[in-house]
Amino acid sequence: MSSGDKPGAEVREPLLPVPASAGQGEAEDAQRGLVAAEAKRLVGLAGPIVASCVLQSVVNMVSVMVVGHLGELPLAGASLATSLANVTGYSLLTGMATALDTLCGQAFGARQYHLLGVYKQRAMVVLGLACVPIALIWARAGEILVFLGQDADIAAEAGAYARWLIPSLLVYVPLQCHVRFLQTQSVVLPVTATSCVTALCHLAVCWALVYKAGMGSRGAALSNAVSYAINLVMLALYVRMSSACKGTWNGFSKDGLLELRRFTKLAVPSAMMICLEWWSFEILVLLSGLLPNPQLETSVLSICLNTGALLYMIPLGLTSSISTRVSNELGAGKPQAAKLATRVVMYMALSEGLVISLTMTLLRNVWGYMYSNEPELVAYIAKMLPILGISFFIDGLHTSLSGIPMAVLLAFVFHLNGMGLWLGIVCGSFTKLLFLVLISWFIDWEKEAGKAKDRVFSSSLPVA
Repeated sequence: MSSGDKPGAEVREPLLPVPASAGQGEAEDAQRGLVAAEAKRLVGLAGPIVASCVLQSVVNMVSVMVVGHLGELPLAGASLATSLANVTGYSLLTGMATALDTLCGQAFGARQYHLLGVYKQRAMVVLGLACVPIALIWARAGEILVFLGQDADIAAEAGAYARWLIPSLLVYVPLQCHVRFLQTQSVVLPVTATSCVTALCHLAVCWALVYKAGMGSRGAALSNAVSYAINLVMLALYVRMSSACKGTWNGFSKDGLLELRRFTKLAVPSAMMICLEWWSFEILVLLSGLLPNPQLETSVLSICLNTGALLYMIPLGLTSSISTRVSNELGAGKPQAAKLATRVVMYMALSEGLVISLTMTLLRNVWGYMYSNEPELVAYIAKMLPILGISFFIDGLHTSLSGIPMAVLLAFVFHLNGMGLWLGIVCGSFTKLLFLVLISWFIDWEKEAGKAKDRVFSSSLPVA
């Protein structure tokens, strides 16, 4: 066994093409068998990831729900602050962290297990440096929102909320890195378990800070940092003590400070892929503050965004699982297996999108009460959810910036207000969906497998 091999690691046989001499019936049966096997692998990997993603999103969702019951102004302020934080911070950090899906996944597939821990360290350093300008922006959030034309009262409330979100940056970065470090090894059950414990703890933490400590909406913002810290501690202990990570984590070393520029060159494009899609939705909340009755419009758009973010955790889990599967197979030099996994996950995503969209439509008259007791707001949410369902079915919560011009046209020219903003996003989602289908269809998998192997073995780090 080489020093890069992980003790006890299972080495699977490659997915072989069907022999040309096989009859048509045998070939079809063999193909169905391959598809069924791949679907089973994806479900086994995606199930826990989906559960952990949903549970992780509960932290932000509960905070917004609790603030919503404090009144319309606190809800509007927290909504605006959360949107600004997502645009300028969380989306950027989450996107940069996705570079680990590629690097760690390919290193694991190539059985260079020692590189996973090094990549995780590099990610924490690069993302940590990115937090400095983010914190400065959040500290001046109130002034920035007023400059952007937002209502002064809402901007003041949002500015205070954003300042209390700054501590969450300290734990959000290492938490994201730990999660992706484990997921790329298909170690997903511990992530799910710790996310479940965190979600349950957050209910108590948020309630205690908001009501018992009398901090109001500021307590809801601070509770995010506390809950993230609880999750991080549990995952860090698991990585340090579990035998599953014995070959991939050897402690901190100076190698984690090398090749930071190389990591950044991959992390920045990864972040842009996430940010351009994420920003388009957050911009809707900022635009809603310019509509008549900004408190109502901002609150409604934020609830829709919060709901969509929760539901999007399902396709996000599928995305994380397919990223792991494809990077592992490419790193192992199995391009056909990567191609098959991609096609199978497309059908899975289509099926779950239909189910979730129908569920949202059926629950449209009761969902608003989770966030507020205001009849006007609940009625508005009931009108919005079917549109949100269409958006989710097309492309989950992701979209491209091309939806923004149409959103502005429908909201401000045709006076459809919040409904117009979201209909514009539907247009952008459909456009992006067509492009992604075409790109996925024409990928040269053999070429990508070669690139993956070159990336892993061109590392300057010697095998220990």
